[in-house]
Amino acid sequence: MVRELVMPKLGLTMTEGVLAEWRVSPGQPFRSGDVLLVVETDKIASEVEADSDGVLIETTIPAGETVAVGTPIARWSADGAGAAPAPEPAEAPAAKAAPTPVAANTRPLPAPVRANGERILSTPLARRRAEGLGVDLGMVTGSGPRGRIKVADVEAAAQTRPAPQPAPQVPKVEASAGERSKPTTLQATAARRLTAAKRDVPHFYLAAEAEVTELAALRDRLNADTESGLPRISMTHLVLAAVGRALAAMPEMDRVWDDEPPGGAILALGRGDVGMAVDTPRGLVAPVLRGAAGLPLDRLAAEAASLTRRARDGRLTEEDFQGGAVTVSNAGMHNVTYMTSIINPGQSSILGVGSVRSVFRPDEAGAPVLKRELGLVLSADHRLFDGVTALAFLNRIIAGLERPLRLLRTP
Repeated sequence: MVRELVMPKLGLTMTEGVLAEWRVSPGQPFRSGDVLLVVETDKIASEVEADSDGVLIETTIPAGETVAVGTPIARWSADGAGAAPAPEPAEAPAAKAAPTPVAANTRPLPAPVRANGERILSTPLARRRAEGLGVDLGMVTGSGPRGRIKVADVEAAAQTRPAPQPAPQVPKVEASAGERSKPTTLQATAARRLTAAKRDVPHFYLAAEAEVTELAALRDRLNADTESGLPRISMTHLVLAAVGRALAAMPEMDRVWDDEPPGGAILALGRGDVGMAVDTPRGLVAPVLRGAAGLPLDRLAAEAASLTRRARDGRLTEEDFQGGAVTVSNAGMHNVTYMTSIINPGQSSILGVGSVRSVFRPDEAGAPVLKRELGLVLSADHRLFDGVTALAFLNRIIAGLERPLRLLRTP
């Protein structure tokens, strides 16, 4: 019996995804649990596994296309029926090269406008194709309804534009010998998203230290109570709690910039979610801790530990990346004083956390006193925040870390 394979819905808010890669070729059998394809959304690259044995008959959507949820993308059979035998190799006239697949972007590209401010009607896929081909949409005539520009219009314009003049010859410099390897889908997705974030988001940075002698002592006392059965508390859990409490006190920091409408828009989230960077065998990911602003410390630690385990086991879903305006990225275990981080795409700030350092500071009488300090760097989106607002947020985080008993109370 021949069946259809459709684009899966990987999260409640997912409406479309990029079919990034086929892992099974037409005519190839697969077993339950084998990875059939890789789907990218604006948050994550997900491997889609087969839920039963079968044979892939044909793919109807090539890799690189953006596909709506529920759209048929392939045909398969549980018993191999309908699978065509592999054709014998034969001489054939050279076929016209297929268009290069469109690379997935982190967010839909904003609709372009003409010099007079008039919006250029175009599909999201056409905008991505134009960016990849270097085509000016203002010079393209659309064939769609109301003159909307489609992918075919962009490709036709690319073929008819004048050929560029050859650049003057320069001496060729031989590249150093080295081994090339193809990045994983997750690495390629992260590279595109972070490049876009660093290029398009106007970052500014605030650095400060928190005195954490009391904080470290509180953590040690909590973890010494091994009979309670409660989760162990880490420095990351305490920083997440401090950020959540600061977010509850300053809900104006729980906002993000939305590029989609012309001119942009400010989106207030108001849920107190906080992202947490997790190092995994597949690369760095940043799932979101739901309602961190209002979680008791023990429950926050338990849910953060669960997220970390699922991230390292490769069991995160699209929903685990939804929401959140701020992320905590703790590199303190790697012997670094400060870490200046790139804002996670779709968010508005990120807190880089360094290692705890023992330093001597003068007391009120000028005598040296040994302190334990934690280096913090807040990266913020200047479209949303000015230095005063972001610094007030950073100081609230520091106040929570320096008065750690407050973290035992929910806001």
